[in-house]
Amino acid sequence: MSAGLLDGLLDVVVRLTANRDVTFAAGMAIILAVLFVPLPPLLLDIGLALSITVSILVLMVALWVNKPLEFSSFPTLLLVVTMLRLALNVASSRLILAEGQNGTDAAGHVIEGIAHFVVGGDFVIGAVIFCILIVINFMVITKGSTRIAEVSARFSLDAMPGKQMAIDADLGAGAIDEEEAGRRRKEVEGESNFFGAMDGAAKFVRGDAMAGIIITLVNIVGGVLIGVIRHGMPVGEALHNFTVLTIGDGLVTQIPALVVSIAAGMIVTKGSAEGTASETVSLQLGASPKALYVSAALVAGLGLLPGFPHLMFLTMAGGLVLIGMTVGRAGDRRREAAEEAARRGPTETAEEQIDPMRIDAIRLDLGTGLMVLVNDMDAALPGKVRSLRNLFMSDYGFVLPPVRIRDDSGLKPNAYRISIHGLDVATGELRPGGRLLIDPSGEASGIPGEQVREPTFGLNALWIDPSRAAEAEAAGFTVVDPESVAITHMTEVIKEHLPDLLTFGATQELIKRLDRDYQKLLGDIPSNAPALLLQQVLQNLLAERLSIRNLPMIVEAIVEAAAVSKNPVTIGEHVRRRLAAQICHGLEDADGFVPVMVLGPKWDAEFAASVRAQGEEAVCTMAPAKVQEFILAARVEIQKYAARDEWPALLVNADLRPIVRSMLERVSGQTQIISHAEIHRKARLKTIGAIGA
Repeated sequence: MSAGLLDGLLDVVVRLTANRDVTFAAGMAIILAVLFVPLPPLLLDIGLALSITVSILVLMVALWVNKPLEFSSFPTLLLVVTMLRLALNVASSRLILAEGQNGTDAAGHVIEGIAHFVVGGDFVIGAVIFCILIVINFMVITKGSTRIAEVSARFSLDAMPGKQMAIDADLGAGAIDEEEAGRRRKEVEGESNFFGAMDGAAKFVRGDAMAGIIITLVNIVGGVLIGVIRHGMPVGEALHNFTVLTIGDGLVTQIPALVVSIAAGMIVTKGSAEGTASETVSLQLGASPKALYVSAALVAGLGLLPGFPHLMFLTMAGGLVLIGMTVGRAGDRRREAAEEAARRGPTETAEEQIDPMRIDAIRLDLGTGLMVLVNDMDAALPGKVRSLRNLFMSDYGFVLPPVRIRDDSGLKPNAYRISIHGLDVATGELRPGGRLLIDPSGEASGIPGEQVREPTFGLNALWIDPSRAAEAEAAGFTVVDPESVAITHMTEVIKEHLPDLLTFGATQELIKRLDRDYQKLLGDIPSNAPALLLQQVLQNLLAERLSIRNLPMIVEAIVEAAAVSKNPVTIGEHVRRRLAAQICHGLEDADGFVPVMVLGPKWDAEFAASVRAQGEEAVCTMAPAKVQEFILAARVEIQKYAARDEWPALLVNADLRPIVRSMLERVSGQTQIISHAEIHRKARLKTIGAIGA
């Protein structure tokens, strides 16, 4: 083919592609014209070749789509190719009846080639093959595809309201934006429309099969009558010519019909599986090595039966064993990779994996001398970091972001640094291979070691040799390893910064784990940003070290309070009242009592005189000097119990609670400030002290 001719053809294709609407309309007009206008054999050959080509293309596209909606034009295309086949069937029938007496090439070379290649020119064999293809297409493939499309359309339509409500709930909860919600709605609607259209389009194929049977019978009977009566042909010759032509015509139309039917079956049977047909079938069929091995054993057993071709069956059994071994090894590699990822957990120590523009939520920097705590085969620090994340999930209902551990040559060799969102918040030093003896009262003078301050609480401590650990524990001292020192320090730092770690993204993850009903309920909050309101309330609860595990109850309480107030503080106080049982249970001592401190008469009167209501909030007009005096008095009372590691709550009136909390949160963040409204009806209070009594 010359370059000029090739360029001309390419130019024509480009023009046709650029005007697809006109090209499609012209194509439909040509198909309709073929029904009425006689075609010469050459044009009929071109049309039949085009029909076969389009059918094969449709099947290949069906094999490569990831999900049915990617081929949403299939019902329309099915109608077009069906009309094309019927139009060509009419044109070929016209040629067969008009020119059949001239020989088996009267209707073109495609029909003649199919007749001789498939059935060898024997019209009896051709008739049997034609009937078999009709049964396969009509009774097996098309009938099954039609049923699947019908059921899928019905189920898709029934599920549409629920899917739409789920999308609305996600949108209301802030889990998705308007653009994503619109995309999902369009996908749900398109899925229902697609399967409904496929249900109807499958009838085209069934009708095409029925029409093929009728046309074939009419052509045979009509052709024989025309050949014998009009052209004076012998009955045997007429029967041979017209039957071979008719059977060839039937086969040349039924083969593309069968191909398109298989494509339709591929589409409707895909279901919810994503990926190409080859991927989904091969992955799922070969997912279990045991199934392959058992199948191999059964096939080998069949091959050993008398009279069976032993070599063939044993070869197939060997192939199944080989596939099973390949699948098994691939599965082992995936499991090993998953175990390695789980062992490493959220930590990453490789410097090259750190994005210089990334700010880690939690980071632990280690001096070069402490890298042994991470890099050794028996290193315990990464595992304890994972346990720390599990602990916060269990105690606070909040999944911590991954903790990044890395080395920092700028630190002292035995120093470490804890950072939250890129800000350095705590430092300390460890002695690898040593043990830290906690000695608050300074009574361990008889045990040799290095005197230091414990980094978490600033207590007196002693780094001792591990060989002295048993002796120290026998003497009643607490002895911990270096990893536990760092983890304890990190635990307290994280508790102080929990509100900062509950970002909007983390809140969205909590919303996604909620049941659909509660996501919908959250969307009913009369707020422009319900997710942000939820984040503010949860941050306030975490700031007071309250667990947010009971997120459904918290959402219910927010919805209740949001109906009458937009103030996050007011809403948060209502949430605390709903969590009264949880709050009191967390404060119970070993005897089941809730130990509390109260305000003495002096401070009770001072607050009563200085607190005023201003809108939805209470404001305190107490003089700064009085505030400082109250803080000092509260610190003295709190430290009396803190020295014994006791942390009783401070019980105040409901309107005072946020004010007193704001005064004392920097003095003693561990002290719970509770109101009378937060005392559960079954809680047993025990007043053990008073501030300013």
